Amino acid sequence: MKFAHMADCHIGSWRDPKLRDASTKAFLKAVNICIEKQVDFVLIAGDLFNTALPSIDALKVVVTKLKELKDSNIPSYVIPGSHDFSPSGKTIVDVLENAGLLINVMKGKIIDEKLNLEFTIDKKTGAKITGIYGRKGMLDKRQYGSLVRRGLEEEQGFKIFMFHTALTEFKPEELNLMESQALSLLPKNFDYYAGGHVHHVFSKKEPGYGLIAYPGPLFPNSFSELEKLENGGFYIVEKTNKLELKYEPIVIYNVFSLNIDCNNKSPEQIRAELEDKIKGKEFINTIVTIKLFGCLDSGKPSDINIKEIFSKLYDNGVYFVMKNTAKLTAKELDKVKANISSVEDVEDSLIKESIGQIKIDNIGIEKEEKLTKQLMAILSKEKEEGERVADFEKRINEEIEKIIKLD
Repeated sequence: MKFAHMADCHIGSWRDPKLRDASTKAFLKAVNICIEKQVDFVLIAGDLFNTALPSIDALKVVVTKLKELKDSNIPSYVIPGSHDFSPSGKTIVDVLENAGLLINVMKGKIIDEKLNLEFTIDKKTGAKITGIYGRKGMLDKRQYGSLVRRGLEEEQGFKIFMFHTALTEFKPEELNLMESQALSLLPKNFDYYAGGHVHHVFSKKEPGYGLIAYPGPLFPNSFSELEKLENGGFYIVEKTNKLELKYEPIVIYNVFSLNIDCNNKSPEQIRAELEDKIKGKEFINTIVTIKLFGCLDSGKPSDINIKEIFSKLYDNGVYFVMKNTAKLTAKELDKVKANISSVEDVEDSLIKESIGQIKIDNIGIEKEEKLTKQLMAILSKEKEEGERVADFEKRINEEIEKIIKLD
């Protein structure tokens, strides 16, 4: 028996045009590997898409590739993840299952307010597969709490449990604030636990349970993930006398990260340090991430002239450049302090203490405060269910233009 375990494909996750297709390319490449290595079936442990209503272009590509898997006699077993659900509980996974392209293995009945899961049996291998979906806000925890475990745990044969949640016992330190649940909520005596949701590559054989694995994302979904993971991948699991895991990396772009501690440095020193680090290097098909942090000894962050660095990188063949200056400050800007009591109080305090630190022509303090609050209210709005991204962006831009009266 040989099967693939992938999760957190997040197709459509990147909004920038140059990275918009990266997660789709990763999915296509992963499926090609599955077909080439002739796996018996594929597990997708949640978040196939980044939204419950993916774009038609992305959906068309995924449907075509899932059909290619099916035509190769490789079934796909799936659970929806937190990103696959709309606020009203709808998921595109149901549509794909009705089209015969995949099988949602979270099947069962509610009897006396208890969840009785059923197994989906793979015809080729006899593997018995079930699982519980992932929902935002840990709504899936209620399903685990009502789960009838005895029948699942006593079932004989090779068993796989799919889940899309963080397990407290195995959560990496950098994700310590992520909501999680105890391992004890999972049913025992399964051979393989196919996890998703945690963008962290991890596997461990746990007594009383079995082999617990998270393959991480197929492609990094944020600046920090590009820095940490560089690329994504998935597992191919082979059962001979024992279970053997092989991680299959999916390389779409090379990644080169630059981290500069700017404490007590001038903008000129930082620019020189950046230029020194990229000097003489070629960056073919490479994403470059630049993180600047610390407090400048003089000048402002804008004095670093990061655009000039971008131009030199693109001249050297870089595919895409990203920067993170969220933790870069300057002594010229006063520190903002706020007494935390509520989100609204914090926002109000931050606005009041920040007003006037950066001069804006032809606008008074009172008007600046009012404008800031109006802009924050507009930018906090969320996309409505069924609303296209382009329409959402147009709506927000129109509201902003109306407030600031752009010509």
